[in-house]
Amino acid sequence: MTLALDAAAQDLLFREARTANTFTDEPVTDEQLQAIYDLVKYAPTAFNQSPLRIVLVRSPEARERLVQHMAEGNQQKTAAAPLVAILATDHEFHEELPRLFPHFPQAKDMFFSERPVREQAGSFNAALQVGYFVIGVRAAGLAAGPMTGFNADAINKEFFPDGDHSALAVVNIGKPGENAWFPRSPRLEYDEVVTTI
Repeated sequence: MTLALDAAAQDLLFREARTANTFTDEPVTDEQLQAIYDLVKYAPTAFNQSPLRIVLVRSPEARERLVQHMAEGNQQKTAAAPLVAILATDHEFHEELPRLFPHFPQAKDMFFSERPVREQAGSFNAALQVGYFVIGVRAAGLAAGPMTGFNADAINKEFFPDGDHSALAVVNIGKPGENAWFPRSPRLEYDEVVTTI
């Protein structure tokens, strides 16, 4: 075996993990989300900037506000999922750098004083954290349904009116329901992706 994870963990997190499209009505608890976050907060980000912000959409009113901005094919499953998370970039992440990167607190002003730089860096690093979040959901024994099919401008206005956050993904979370999976799509092989120089 060339991997440290045993086969069962590899299956749980990768090989048998799928994007769920239906869910049971079993609730997802705050305790489960806390455990997921406490695991995925260790995702690597440049300068430990940790720009991901998570909005848990639990109330029926908030769910209705969200669903109207989802692409048509994503509306029904988002309305029915036990829990939905909006994953966003905080473009003011630099304010936390003196605490998150204490050995070089001047990074806040030296590298991130300009908003366009923060937007680019924050979006990339938050996207890394989104990937870890999906793995964390799987590690909790739940299924994730990450989506980018939504009206980002409308969701930003609806849920982030401060203008300092941008939605990256919406993730449905829960136990997979009946017919939850589409057929597995093909993947590229190692030799198609990896070159050695």
